[in-house]
Amino acid sequence: MTALLQRASAAIVACATLRTGMLINDTRMTVAYEALIIIVALLAFILLRTPKSTESFHFVGARNSAISILWAWGSLVAVLLFLGYATKTSAYFSRKLLVSWAVVTPVIILIAQLAIDRAIARVTRTSSNKRRAVIAGVNEYAKSLASKIEERSNLGLSLEGHFDDRGLERLGQIGPDRLLGKLKDLPAYVRNNRIDLIYIALPIRNIQRVTDLLDELHDTTASIYFVPDVFVFDLIQCRTDEIGGLPVVALCETPFYGLRGIAKRASDIIIASTILLLTSPVLLAIAAAVKLTTPGSVIFKQRRYGLDGHDIIVYKFRTMYVSEDSEYIPQATKNDKRVTPIGAILRRYSIDELPQFVNVLQGRMSVVGPRPHAVAHNEEYRKLIKGYMVRHKVNPGVTGLAQVRGFRGETTTVDEMRQRVEADLEYLRNWSLELDLRIIFRTVAVMLTDKKAY
Repeated sequence: MTALLQRASAAIVACATLRTGMLINDTRMTVAYEALIIIVALLAFILLRTPKSTESFHFVGARNSAISILWAWGSLVAVLLFLGYATKTSAYFSRKLLVSWAVVTPVIILIAQLAIDRAIARVTRTSSNKRRAVIAGVNEYAKSLASKIEERSNLGLSLEGHFDDRGLERLGQIGPDRLLGKLKDLPAYVRNNRIDLIYIALPIRNIQRVTDLLDELHDTTASIYFVPDVFVFDLIQCRTDEIGGLPVVALCETPFYGLRGIAKRASDIIIASTILLLTSPVLLAIAAAVKLTTPGSVIFKQRRYGLDGHDIIVYKFRTMYVSEDSEYIPQATKNDKRVTPIGAILRRYSIDELPQFVNVLQGRMSVVGPRPHAVAHNEEYRKLIKGYMVRHKVNPGVTGLAQVRGFRGETTTVDEMRQRVEADLEYLRNWSLELDLRIIFRTVAVMLTDKKAY
């Protein structure tokens, strides 16, 4: 609810400040400005939000919110500039108005969102508004849940304690005052103490006990949440859904569903088109250099695994004397004799990857995502690294989180590849447009300084 309010407030503020600026500058409302306000509202709603960790109005929260909003606002302005350039409509707008609007608006958005956050925190922190909760079960996940409830005062919850059939000596670090009784005592305690919420955190193997407990709690008015221990596993984009009214839980899913998928695809098209347009003279020059210096094709095509593990064809400028796409492909090494003189320069600065922005426009790849490995390497490492194939739940990327963390180039050990895969899975868990932009900007620095590409 807080996130929705923040997004809505960002859209309202962005449009209101633009309209106010028009009134101050005596700018007439035209069709172009009406379209601009609609686009601004949509972009602000999609892009602008404060971090999930922001829970109260304090220095750290304000700082994190400011950084997040500035990144998102920069993205919004960049999209508007691109649209103005691509549609040749920038002349219809007042530059003075738009510059002042672009400078002032993020400050007002930050103030508005922190004010909303503070107001919600004030309401939920008052004792009269707090809902009383208990947890059925004592395990690592139940303890973690209890810790989060007690730490996050903005949830508006007061945790009474736990119920479990085991004694204190078997429960580990839990105070005697936190164990309220056996599981059989739970229904009576809920009725007699006006408990609002019950979290059932019992092992999934005890599903019959969960069913029995639910039956016993039917004559209470408490809200009941089931938090099985399956959620302690390494999950990717865990969420709930329904099929014809039947609830299902996604344990491993792509982060790009619904509006998130639309936002990701739109950003890919905008960024890839811009880069190809700006680098077109460079692309032609490289193509000519490759063709004139060594025999063979200009573009090297190789099979890789794409979305959901389906085969795709990936483009690169040819940098080697050979074109390998077999069951065994040796990774490029330092001073590799297969690399051409021109290819060595291209690979040093990752310029040979530029044709992959065509793959992005085709929908085979994304600007940011896990880097595609050769099919032979996929088949090798999927047997050695747990969760390796999960990285294919999204389109492969021209760049990725693993690459900007230094996990690029030759991988000489399984552990090095495991670190790369862990970074890829972290990207899937935490994806946002802001994260994509951070990775893109860091990629530029890595291209100029990293010495692992050869």
